[in-house]
Amino acid sequence: QVQLVESGGGLVQPGGSLRLTCTASGFTFSMYAMAWYRQAPGKEREVVATINSIGGGIDYIDSVKGRFSISRDNARETLYLQMDYLNPEDTAVYYCNKGPGWRPAYWGQGTQVTVSS
Repeated sequence: QVQLVESGGGLVQPGGSLRLTCTASGFTFSMYAMAWYRQAPGKEREVVATINSIGGGIDYIDSVKGRFSISRDNARETLYLQMDYLNPEDTAVYYCNKGPGWRPAYWGQGTQVTVSS
C-alpha cells in the first residue's frame, strides 16, 4: 500500500546534472516533511536534503549546498531533487522518504546515481 518510487538516476560525467523524481502513495504526502537520502558503497545511509510539508524549511548537507535543489509538488505527491555540478563523491543509491524525525515509510528501490569519467 505504502509506496515510494524513485527514478531519474543514471551515469553522468563530473560536472553533469540529473533530476531525480520520487512519487509517493499510501500516506498523506502533504502532511509530512520529506527528504532525499543516499547510500554510497561501504557507507551508511545519510540525509542529503530536507523540505517541510509545504515546500519550505529546506536544508542540505554541507557537501551538496549550492549544487542540489530539493522541491515538491503536493498535488502530484511528488518530490524532486535537481542535482548540478555532480562529482564522484555523489555516487550513491538515492532514496526518498519522510523527513528525519518521522517514522519512515518502507524504503523504495532507490535510483542509482553514478558520477564518473
